[in-house]
Amino acid sequence: MCVRAKTVYRATLRGPFLTLTQDGTETRKTFLHAPSAIEAEEAEEIGVEHLLRDIKDSTTTTLATRVSEQLSSLRGLSARLSDIQRYLADVSSGAMPVNHQIVYFLQDALNLLPDLADPALTASFSSSTNDALLVVYLSSLLRAVIALHALVDNKATIGRAELEEDGSSKEKGKEKVAEGDKEKEKEPNKQPDDKNT
Repeated sequence: MCVRAKTVYRATLRGPFLTLTQDGTETRKTFLHAPSAIEAEEAEEIGVEHLLRDIKDSTTTTLATRVSEQLSSLRGLSARLSDIQRYLADVSSGAMPVNHQIVYFLQDALNLLPDLADPALTASFSSSTNDALLVVYLSSLLRAVIALHALVDNKATIGRAELEEDGSSKEKGKEKVAEGDKEKEKEPNKQPDDKNT
């Protein structure tokens, strides 16, 4: 007897909804958060996890979240492999009867694995992986250079704005001093008479 376990994923999806009005005015689309549940069987679990990865919060994809998602996927894979190992150990010890359909699925999965003993195949995998990682490295480097350029440009803009503010405040200060000098010139010179005392 084969029992299929279902996994239920809870997510809050944001989607467009039509807003209908009572007074007959124009309908509008509004975005609302709708709580939803997505169910998946074991075979669909990895695909659903892959789809839900971007639904969680599409605005924040940091390295930490990507690493934690990969870590949880690897833990799931490890759990599945230990279940397979336990099943095969039970079958070999005679504690469980052989289910030929499961054995055929396992054989198909194992036949799809590459033969890593072939040096040409490992060299091809290494070359392909290196090419892919080179693109990732170059894109990360380019993103860092663009971010640094934006930072320097922002710093220069702030510096120019501060210089303009300092220049305008100095000009205002000079104008005030000049106005004060003009007022002093307008006032008559009041000097005490030393001869009379």
